[in-house]
Parts: sequence; C-alpha cells; structure tokens
Amino acid sequence: MRILVLLLIGASGLAAAPSAVAQPPASTTTGTVVAVPDGSDNARPQALPGRGVSMQTVRQRFGAPERRHPAVGDPPITRWDYADFRVFFEHDRVLHAVVPGDFPTIRHRDELASGH
Repeated sequence: MRILVLLLIGASGLAAAPSAVAQPPASTTTGTVVAVPDGSDNARPQALPGRGVSMQTVRQRFGAPERRHPAVGDPPITRWDYADFRVFFEHDRVLHAVVPGDFPTIRHRDELASGH
C-alpha cells in the first residue's frame, strides 16, 4: 500500500525571510497521512510467466495449475488456471499471462467503450 502525506503550511510559513539566510517558518506545519490502496496488498504473483516461456518452465516455476483447459483451435491454444492468474499457451509456449480483475459494473450500453 502506498502512503500519501499531505502537508499544509500556514500562510505565514510562505512569506519570504527578511535576511538572505532562509529561516524556518513561524507557523506550524501539519500533515495528514492518507493510505492509497494500489493492489499491492493482494495476493498476486511477483512475476507472471513471460511470452515464449515453455509449459515445462511454467510448471517448474509455479507448480501444477489448479485447472487445465483442453486445447482449442488451430494453432492449438491452451489455458492453465492458477489461483491468482491465467496462462494462455500456443502449442507449448506462453502467449499471454493475465491477472483477472473485477470489472466495473456497466448499467447502460453508452458506458461501453467504442472500438472506433
């Protein structure tokens, strides 16, 4: 989790010092700490398998998948599901690895992004 610190300086703290040497502001500086969630607290893999990595290497590095989907299409595309991510293979090489997320609720078709 990232921490954002907001500092508020009183108006007298912004005045220029009368001498050439900077003096500390006469007013008190106060701050507010705001925790900003960035998803880092979620249980996610440190690094996903990269494109072109073999099935054998994925299995060695991440263990057996929770579920293996059968290959479909030509070229054959296979999906392995792990607890926190999915890996898509073409033949025996990684095409993509993705972390599924919560998608925003769409209440009206006008909220859909246009493909144009």
